[in-house]
Amino acid sequence: MQTGQIRVSTENIFPIIKKFLYSEHDIFIRELVSNAVDATQKISTLASIGECKQELGELRIDVVIDKEAKTLTISDRGVGMTAEEMDRYLNQVAFSGAEEFLAKYKGQNENNIIGHFGLGFYSGFMVSEKVEVVSKSFKEAPAAMWTCDGSPDYSISTSDKSDRGTSVVLHLNEESLEFLEPHRVREVLQKFCRFLPVPIFFENEQINDTKPAWVKKPADLKTEDYESFYKSLYPAGETPLFWIHLNVDYPFNLTGILYFPKIKQSYEIQKDKIQLYSNQVFVTDEVKDVVPEFLMLLHGVIDSPDIPLNVSRSYLQGDPNVRKINAHITKKVADKLEEMFNNDRKAFEEKWESLGLFVKYGMMTDDKFLEKANKFFVMQDVQGAFYTLDAYKERTEALQKNKEGKHVILYTTQPVQQDAYIQQAQAKGYTVVKMETLVDAAFINNMEMKWEGVQFTRVDADITDNLIDKSEENNCVLSGDECEKLKTLFTRQQEGIQMTVDVRGLSVDAPPVVATRPEWMRRMKDMAAVSGGMASWYANMPDEVSLTVNGNHPIYKNILAQQDAPVQEKLVHNLADLALLSQGLLQGNRLTEFINRSVELMDPAS
Repeated sequence: MQTGQIRVSTENIFPIIKKFLYSEHDIFIRELVSNAVDATQKISTLASIGECKQELGELRIDVVIDKEAKTLTISDRGVGMTAEEMDRYLNQVAFSGAEEFLAKYKGQNENNIIGHFGLGFYSGFMVSEKVEVVSKSFKEAPAAMWTCDGSPDYSISTSDKSDRGTSVVLHLNEESLEFLEPHRVREVLQKFCRFLPVPIFFENEQINDTKPAWVKKPADLKTEDYESFYKSLYPAGETPLFWIHLNVDYPFNLTGILYFPKIKQSYEIQKDKIQLYSNQVFVTDEVKDVVPEFLMLLHGVIDSPDIPLNVSRSYLQGDPNVRKINAHITKKVADKLEEMFNNDRKAFEEKWESLGLFVKYGMMTDDKFLEKANKFFVMQDVQGAFYTLDAYKERTEALQKNKEGKHVILYTTQPVQQDAYIQQAQAKGYTVVKMETLVDAAFINNMEMKWEGVQFTRVDADITDNLIDKSEENNCVLSGDECEKLKTLFTRQQEGIQMTVDVRGLSVDAPPVVATRPEWMRRMKDMAAVSGGMASWYANMPDEVSLTVNGNHPIYKNILAQQDAPVQEKLVHNLADLALLSQGLLQGNRLTEFINRSVELMDPAS
């Protein structure tokens, strides 16, 4: 029997491993099963090049619970280890058997090697009071058993194990007896090991899919295969809009499938729905460095052995490859969207309600994506027609250019509430588009800076005659005194509203009074309502409202001729409240007063 001390650089290595090395307590199962996968893939590699002459038999991994003995065992039929290899691999912490293997067999399936018996092996001590490793090598050598109780002391002895492979036996400590419960072990295996490339058996049942959709060639997959795989990942999810199959082997290795989910108007948006794998081993669902920010709403799987991970494989580290993969994913998404737009524009437009959120977010945050997206970005008008930016400019060239030569994009955020303003704009031949998603307030601000010669104006930002500033003036039929009289009648204090009144000569077809909110201030309040934080003080500022009184409307001749001053004031008050109501600014007690006043004015007896 050989005895000795594990060669480590510090005597405190085991407490560190047990408590701090891994972020998740159950990660030991992933690490040990991954090592078993590595050992299995190694024997396949050696057999393929003739270095292993024996029959391989069934290559599988078994996870076994023994409640009576309080053990959890993970067994494989891989390369196994001699006593000498046990000493080298298990007693020198941070020495990776994979490194040596790769150096010897460089160019032969090295991408399938995750790392055999490096620090990952020691994760078993997080849950064990003693660990036994029983192994028989494919080489002509006796089987051996390595035993350690979590101290630097170990023993290596001979074993009567007759079949090739390795069994890691964890004698669970009192704090970890939960891993003697089948449902708990199954849960962890499903989380970390459900797509590993070697069959894994638990309770006589294979629990993993060794060939998930993303490792197959796109040509071998049908629509139902992609949809079925999506359902396996997200059982409660709706059928996705479409998907992108990633398959890159140079200058980095990247496979995966990214799905565009349907996004409902309610915007119940969920991030962190993309799973990151390394050679089919689950790593994390936090992929913010790998996937561009604007695509974090996507669902699916990314698999890359070229993404650098720390010793626990749990967190991403900064690396040029990560940036390259990020840029590649952006390009693939942009190319796919452009292809859909060019090949079947109608289908593209039908998906725009969900796609628009991704596209707008990307255009704001990624200039390279913006450059591509300018070709397929569309706006939908209130009548349902879609326009690219160039098409909208062409359609509105004659009517919607202001005195500075900018194209004015008229938009609505609430088509139903703003219907009166929309109708007035359409009556002048203007085209109004819908901007009603969560990101539109920020999108508009961004695009005004990034698109040359474009200005966004909400359809209720001013009276219709002034929406497109062409410096044109209409004369008012009222005298100066009559205008002042109307201005006085309309000017009154409103709680929570800063109101200004102006009497103008508008078209006789225009409403008698129009309430508008300054574009800039309203945008700030809209963005503040969504973003919160430092900008939230905008949301609490009083609403700025401009009342534009149409002096050319025939109703004012009658109002000004009214001899009963209280009635005159009530009529004007009602007109002002009607304008405020159109902006959603008449609420609570003021709304009740308006209703009662309206009834009173309609009652001849009053």
